Amino acid sequence: MCAKVRVVVSDDQNISRCFFEMYIRASSRFELDASFRTAQQAVDYVDENGADLLILDVMMLEGIDGLTAAGVIKEKHPEVKIILTTSTSETTWEDEARKIGVESFWYKEYDDHSLADIMERTMKGESVYPTGPPQVNFGKIHRSDLTERELDVLRELTASLTNEEIAEKLHISVNTVKRHLQNIMKKTGYNSRLELAVQVRLLGLVVHDSKRINTSERK
Repeated sequence: MCAKVRVVVSDDQNISRCFFEMYIRASSRFELDASFRTAQQAVDYVDENGADLLILDVMMLEGIDGLTAAGVIKEKHPEVKIILTTSTSETTWEDEARKIGVESFWYKEYDDHSLADIMERTMKGESVYPTGPPQVNFGKIHRSDLTERELDVLRELTASLTNEEIAEKLHISVNTVKRHLQNIMKKTGYNSRLELAVQVRLLGLVVHDSKRINTSERK
């Protein structure tokens, strides 16, 4: 009889973490080795005890974020397979995950693949990433109707930057920033940059890195 796959879970959202725990406990193929609410706890556990598979959320309210933790684990324990997860639709994290060697990436709310499918395929040696961006409703349009530059502008907008600060950060003119915001409002039907910022945050449409990295230091 084959030994079960030892799984470690790390997610600071109780509902998500409980879902992962219940699914794994009900599986004949996987067993729950440990479950944590911070990524640092998962890093420490894997250092001491090892694991076969780690399911790790990107955004954490305390301590290091999931991407940072995945990088630490992959550097020290490359044999441990990792599935990064997120409830947002931020797509830039996929590229970062690939760069550090993370096997698979799963959007909790939007992915067409089931978690079971991704876990099985990951343990078989596959790297499972979405084939396209999440289809998120954003006003009158979908997320995919926005250009990459428009998403860049929205990402900086969520960090409460002024148009001047956004222009400097993205190396474009202030007028170009204003034009992008006007185009986004025309597409979506939202009436102000404040309404845009609020909706982007509520939907998790994009996430500024300042909201992901070292979030605990701002609490």
